[in-house]
Amino acid sequence: MQNIGGVAARRRVIKALAVVAGSAMLASCATFMGPRQVEIPMWKLQAGLDRRFPVDNRMLELFDVNLSRPQLALLPQDNRVGLSMQAEIAPFFLRRSYSGSVAFSGQLYADPYRGGVFMADARVDRFDIDGVDPNTSRQLTKVANVLMDKVVRDTPVYSFRMEDLRYGGVQFVPTRIDTTANSLVVTLEPVK
Repeated sequence: MQNIGGVAARRRVIKALAVVAGSAMLASCATFMGPRQVEIPMWKLQAGLDRRFPVDNRMLELFDVNLSRPQLALLPQDNRVGLSMQAEIAPFFLRRSYSGSVAFSGQLYADPYRGGVFMADARVDRFDIDGVDPNTSRQLTKVANVLMDKVVRDTPVYSFRMEDLRYGGVQFVPTRIDTTANSLVVTLEPVK
């Protein structure tokens, strides 16, 4: 009879040790879980941009600018992305507006605080406005560089959902981006 009580006590001790060991293993998973990579396909990036446009801005209190129909291009050889869109510029002091297109490119970076992928170092690669002479076009390109910096700085190329940044009970943040021909590969690291 005494043996049965000893067996029951050992079983309780073994169960308690198993619970403690299991809890310790789960807690250590957060520490040992390393970086993971998430691939974001081109179609998903394009859909996210389509939802954020058209964009209306007033530049230097002189021009009303409307940007629409963004088209994203991945430039893996330079680890950059390109963006082209339709532009309509209306100087408020004239009764005329100018239509054309603008193309620019930039370096991508991950912003862990805003949980997204943003563009930096934007530069205008092409700025074509119908019916504008080359001298005026060069001046408008300078204005376009200022506009692109503002549009790019505040507009995410991709935003993560909160559930995208949580895996196995561990919170992750985006830390690195690589550009491929058809997608972005974002490295996520656990929050320490």
